[in-house]
Amino acid sequence: MGLGLEMVLKVAGVGLVVAIMAIMLEQAGKKEQATLVTLAGVVAVLYIVIDGIAQVFTLVKSVFQLY
Repeated sequence: MGLGLEMVLKVAGVGLVVAIMAIMLEQAGKKEQATLVTLAGVVAVLYIVIDGIAQVFTLVKSVFQLY
């Protein structure tokens, strides 16, 4: 249960920071940079999610003693 909550909080934190930065950049007239910040946020969230999925597979492998 702790792993899921930790992942949700990380994703929410990244999303919040990216949203604030994108809004600030768009207000400053730098739409291209805002798009790049959003894209970087998506990549960061994907990395977090893929790492979590890898941990789940490792846990399943150890529980069922798969090699």
